[in-house]
Amino acid sequence: MPLDILLLLVAAAFLAGYIDAVAGGGGLITIPALLLSGMDPLTVLGTNKVQGVFGSASSTIAYAAKGHVDLKSQWPAALASAIGSVLGALAAFVVPTSVLETALPFLLVAVALFFAFRPGLGDLDRERRISPFLFIGFVVPLIGSYDGLFGPGTGSFFMIAFVTLAGYGVLKATAHTKLLNFASNSGSLAVFIFGGAVMWSVGLSMGVAQFLGARLGAATAMRFGSRVIRPLLVVTCLALATKLLIG
Repeated sequence: MPLDILLLLVAAAFLAGYIDAVAGGGGLITIPALLLSGMDPLTVLGTNKVQGVFGSASSTIAYAAKGHVDLKSQWPAALASAIGSVLGALAAFVVPTSVLETALPFLLVAVALFFAFRPGLGDLDRERRISPFLFIGFVVPLIGSYDGLFGPGTGSFFMIAFVTLAGYGVLKATAHTKLLNFASNSGSLAVFIFGGAVMWSVGLSMGVAQFLGARLGAATAMRFGSRVIRPLLVVTCLALATKLLIG
């Protein structure tokens, strides 16, 4: 990997880590950047998981340190996310993602419209609409499997699930999204490592930058809460949808 391209990837990872820690959607930056570097698509997914583990771990630690997520009580959800991502990553070796690429932009636009126009969305919890059993047993592994198979927008889907189904406030949903994203990144990464689809030098270099960017992003989200999370989430979803539509 030429040094100038590696430095650009590292810079992209730092920015992606910041955005991902606040609103999700870091893959909007890192996956196109990795594709432009000339890697094959499968290695792009595997290498992206390496640096994604660093970023999601960094923001999870930051949120947990401030009491926004209880790691001990959330291990069943994290395990479900990891199992789902393993299944999704296994499918990535054999299943074409063209259907997901077609449907994803419209799903992301729907997420953006929800957070832009839904009244009353703040940092206070609301009524839960689904039992914890169904949420952990079905919703979480479903989103986790998507992360293993494809990836971009996973954080946005976890966010809307936590807000609409679990009744979490926006900041709490963001914090728990990072934990489940860390679990899904870890599970799918194990599969990509086993399949030899990882470029370690690039993934680890980007991972350091992701870690630092995510720590800064988590600090921003905790300081300003839904005032910054909601608009950045809307912009990120629309930007990712636009990128997927125009190719």
